[in-house]
Amino acid sequence: MALRLVEIILPESEKESFKKILENDAVIGFWKDTSGESGSLIKVLLPVGETEAFLDDLEKACGHAEGFQAVILPVEATVPRYETKKEDKYTSPEEKKKAVLRVSREELFSDIKDSMKFSWVYIAMVILSTIVAANGLMRDNVTIVIGAMVIAPLLGPNVAFAFATTLGDLQMARDALKTNISGLLIALALSIVFGYFINFNQNSAELVARTEISISDVALALASGVAGVLAFTSGASSALIGVMVAVALMPPLVTMGLFLGSGNYSLALGAWLLLLTNVICLNLAGIITFLAQGIRPRTYWEAERANRATRTAITLWAVLLIILIAIIYYMWE
Repeated sequence: MALRLVEIILPESEKESFKKILENDAVIGFWKDTSGESGSLIKVLLPVGETEAFLDDLEKACGHAEGFQAVILPVEATVPRYETKKEDKYTSPEEKKKAVLRVSREELFSDIKDSMKFSWVYIAMVILSTIVAANGLMRDNVTIVIGAMVIAPLLGPNVAFAFATTLGDLQMARDALKTNISGLLIALALSIVFGYFINFNQNSAELVARTEISISDVALALASGVAGVLAFTSGASSALIGVMVAVALMPPLVTMGLFLGSGNYSLALGAWLLLLTNVICLNLAGIITFLAQGIRPRTYWEAERANRATRTAITLWAVLLIILIAIIYYMWE
């Protein structure tokens, strides 16, 4: 059973409020580490699915106090082992409804925000993955192309945009959009330069594969978008490697750039449609999956804003997807 250790710096004035929170049946155990005139350091052990509800209650009760701080730590193992028993009841009926089978909102926020940072490392990874992808595509080497898929950092900003939309976090959405567009433009510009100056085999199987699109590509992108979000919410970030390979954005983007640089605009259009399909499906599937996982803002006024944002985003992405499917169907005819 996955566990979390929450370390809390608790001001002296909030002790009584905190005692009520500790009455929550979800708490497996707690320890008072140190104490002083200004407050105490308390450690609380919780099942991972109960952490978000506990943190919400904690912030509501003590978050206003000066000096309050909570830190969430993953627990690798306990000795003796903590085993869940069928007859155990960790929560009251009301709290049980709030239990979730995922990491907490705060952990998700931290992990996803790290994946969308616009930095020199991000720029370097975009440039390197573009170089690797271009080489793999031009040399018709699938192994090299897969390597580019794995190191490309473009999946993070798309998941972050879906997450920000679900929470109604406009600042995070702007940052994710800026990072995503910047990465796409850098990769596109570099691949156009490659296509203009390098004489390559335009009939390469790896290139041609990124210029053809069908309904199955839509299904693949939707399924991969769901898998990408589940990888984040379950804390299994290593599973993201499979998602990156399944619905990579870099190969169709580089393919489009290579063909634009070489003047083959019809094939560039096919690659652009595949890229657009992946972006739309990733965001649409991401928002729906975050909603299905119970990702919501903590306060009701934030929830109202988030509901408006998600309704608008789902409508927009769905309309774009329908238009895209119609275009694909027309191309098939």
